Amino acid sequence: SKGTGKTADSCRGKTAQNPQQGKGGYDTMKLSRYEQETIVNYNAGEQTATLYTRDRAVMRKLDTLVADFPDIYKLTEQDEVSKTYSFPKSYVSYRKPRAVSTEQRERARKTIELINSKKLYVCAEKTIK
Repeated sequence: SKGTGKTADSCRGKTAQNPQQGKGGYDTMKLSRYEQETIVNYNAGEQTATLYTRDRAVMRKLDTLVADFPDIYKLTEQDEVSKTYSFPKSYVSYRKPRAVSTEQRERARKTIELINSKKLYVCAEKTIK
């Protein structure tokens, strides 16, 4: 039987969108990956950190924190392409790199291969029907 003509992207749930239409529901400029910057600023004299971002993924994460913890995280400024947030500087953290053994890495690789093979099978089934 013939396939439906769907591409691999359609199996992953991706659809073509107007590049000028932002996910936030309002028109935004299309920024290059380089322009999608995030800057965290704080100093020793104040207890508040400021985060400026033009990265929509970071905006979504911070917007969730603002909604869930409005006494801690604040949206202080916003324009067509960027948002600025403030929160206690004690919430900025630095972590050492995670040490992963060869055994853990191999187990994770096999798990991902299994997951991906199941996705391909399901996608192929949808395309064939």
